[in-house]
Amino acid sequence: MTITKDTIIGDILDADFDVAPFFLEMGMHCLGCPSARGESVGEACSVHGVDPDELVAKLNAHFEAKK
Repeated sequence: MTITKDTIIGDILDADFDVAPFFLEMGMHCLGCPSARGESVGEACSVHGVDPDELVAKLNAHFEAKK
């Protein structure tokens, strides 16, 4: 799976829930909430004041390591 700023958080969590800590550490503690699961990475980063490129890089590194 390749993550972009437009990737939906619910899709990422469905692919591998082990990424949950990446979202928790940015202050996104409502991962089970329907609105959080429907947000894109970029939207969530904007709301939580996080650099989306940094999160995308972390997520892609995680998925790459699982191959």
